Amino acid sequence: MNSVIDLPASMRRRLDGEGSLQVQLDPGDRIDTAKVFAIYGKGGIGKSTTSSNLSAAFSRLGKRVLQIGCDPKHDSTFTLTKKMLPTVIDVLETVDFHAEALRPEDFMFEGYNGVMCVEAGGPPAGTGCGGYVVGQTVKLLKEHHLLEDTDVVIFDVLGDVVCGGFAAPLQHAERAMIVTANDFDSIFAMNRIVQAIGAKAKNYKVRLGGVIANRSAATDQIDRYNDRIGLKLSAHFPDLDVIRRSRLKKSTLFEMEPSPELERVQQEYLRLAASMWLGGEPCSAVPMKDRDLFDLLGYD
Repeated sequence: MNSVIDLPASMRRRLDGEGSLQVQLDPGDRIDTAKVFAIYGKGGIGKSTTSSNLSAAFSRLGKRVLQIGCDPKHDSTFTLTKKMLPTVIDVLETVDFHAEALRPEDFMFEGYNGVMCVEAGGPPAGTGCGGYVVGQTVKLLKEHHLLEDTDVVIFDVLGDVVCGGFAAPLQHAERAMIVTANDFDSIFAMNRIVQAIGAKAKNYKVRLGGVIANRSAATDQIDRYNDRIGLKLSAHFPDLDVIRRSRLKKSTLFEMEPSPELERVQQEYLRLAASMWLGGEPCSAVPMKDRDLFDLLGYD
């Protein structure tokens, strides 16, 4: 029986940590001209709101930013562009997947304060792998030399990490940030994401950057979990009506009518962006077993 090393290069697979099997990333497709961040978290936790306002904050700091939405809903960037963008998969389909027939303006659009926006999209339900979509998007961006004038790339990643495909942005990222609320279900999802990042860190440069508390008045549960496994709180955004209204108005928080509470949130985003740009020591977190997590934070 042939071993893995006997397969053609295009078919070779590698172990990415405990039990994870994925197609090996082509070294030529690595993003090596910008700082790359992947934003993860439980579905519906506010990753797109966080990602878009973080992109806006980086742009306010003078950085050239590209945000890549990795969700079939393709709504990651609509507060930046004020519209739903066509996905990379959609536009590739129109040219029968001949990428050379596409122009940059077919799939990349300028948003708030010069932030460039791409929606990778995803395969139809049950028909393909999100990792393929991410890989094709990065390949397309590199073929058109669209990453060479970029300082920061932000991947806004679909929901919970349950398959290798949607962990694909971790193969490109320098730091992964986790968005969570101060509740058990969000922290349970975060624990699984910590596992995924740890698996990828064995073969790629990605490391845990920290936790972003979102839609939460308090952070006591998050703090308890962080202290237990070795994570740190990087930013805290409370559950404010102005944040909800910004989505409804298709606007970043930097475009909303000024108020003292809004200014505090804007300053927190600017502080977070500046901190992420500077980097610093990554978190060396060890995820918990499900049973132990229930014991720590579970219901009485």
